[in-house]
Amino acid sequence: MKKFELETTERPPERAVIAAMLAQGADEEAALEEIRELLRTAGVTTEGVVVQRRVDPHPVTYLGSGKVEELKQLVEHEDPDIVVVDDALEPRQQRALEDRLQRRVLDRTAVILDIFALHARTSEGKTQVELAQLEYNLSRMRGLWTHLERLGGGVGTRGPGESQLETDRRLARRRISILRQRLKELQARRATQRSARQGSIIPKVALAGYTNAGKSTLLNALTGSTVSSANRLFETLDPTTRAFERAGRRYLVTDTVGFIERLPHQLVDAFASTLEETVLADLVVLVADGSQDEERLQAHLAAVRDVLAQVGAGDLPTVLALNKVDRLDAAGRERLERRHPDAVQVSARDGENLDGLMDRIALEFTSRWERVELLVPYADAGVLNELYEAGAPVERSDEEDGIHASAHLPKRLVPRVASYRTDGGSPPSPAEAHA
Repeated sequence: MKKFELETTERPPERAVIAAMLAQGADEEAALEEIRELLRTAGVTTEGVVVQRRVDPHPVTYLGSGKVEELKQLVEHEDPDIVVVDDALEPRQQRALEDRLQRRVLDRTAVILDIFALHARTSEGKTQVELAQLEYNLSRMRGLWTHLERLGGGVGTRGPGESQLETDRRLARRRISILRQRLKELQARRATQRSARQGSIIPKVALAGYTNAGKSTLLNALTGSTVSSANRLFETLDPTTRAFERAGRRYLVTDTVGFIERLPHQLVDAFASTLEETVLADLVVLVADGSQDEERLQAHLAAVRDVLAQVGAGDLPTVLALNKVDRLDAAGRERLERRHPDAVQVSARDGENLDGLMDRIALEFTSRWERVELLVPYADAGVLNELYEAGAPVERSDEEDGIHASAHLPKRLVPRVASYRTDGGSPPSPAEAHA
């Protein structure tokens, strides 16, 4: 019997041309690298670029009239599926360009939202993506009736288009309300889980950095987990927490969404949950690609610090981890050491100097902890249970005169056991107790 096999054809990637506005003297290749990478992550190939050197965008068409005409000629020649503007467009600018170019026009925010939609995995992440997309698109709705606008009005063109557009907007607003309520419920559930962790004395570390700097790979290397770490922008959207141990002490490490330059404010708001994990950390490890040139490294670090400041995490203690040093030769590493003497150079992919990073993390918490020797009467054994529940490593020995215990505690917990101490230590000052 002859076998018939279904032919499967993969959908070809979308093709795009890029329009960008750059300052005089800006390096075009470096400036457009990120939007090219964003499009690659979204499965879009770049077929051409039009750049205008201009300080302020045109209020209606974004680009000046001459550059719009140049862009139109490029579109006619390349026949792309979409035109992507490497900036945030006003709705009227987007509509004007679509009318002039007769192509779908997307701005930088729309591309990022599309990537977020591809990578969201959890219920909360998917809800945040849908909410951000609806809020973004609400002011851009033109309905399904825009083809009627070109007919110049008349019989058959009045009424339905407008009423349908209003219906679409009303449905969108209703859906936004539902999603916001759902997000509140999900965030309340996350807050409950987070409060349980906050009650623990286990140190909490957040990995923050420019997208594609290797944070997920580093999380996997430190904790032995298997979080997705593909070489794509925004591969991690939902916060992922894992643990590692060092010198008998446990540390919680959370991988957060990657940052980029000019991250739109509505996206910072939309992904507040993953960024909240950074705010609630005891220590932030700034992960950066140490193999890139110094100018880009500084730009990426500035972008990360800017977002951290926006979410209220700008004053948290930080450790700089320069990743991907396996790509550098000895001279390159020496240059990096001179420029960033306080940084820890690592290779998450090869596992190089992970011990050094873990030791550095542990060192950051040393001044906040104190070793205590205790003698606890059996009648007060519940105080040790409190230490166990808080996650403190406690060594104990049950003797005739009571429970002899040795523990390494954060200074805020030392006053709780001060009356049982046998090592002559004094309670910490109020400032130390809250460290």
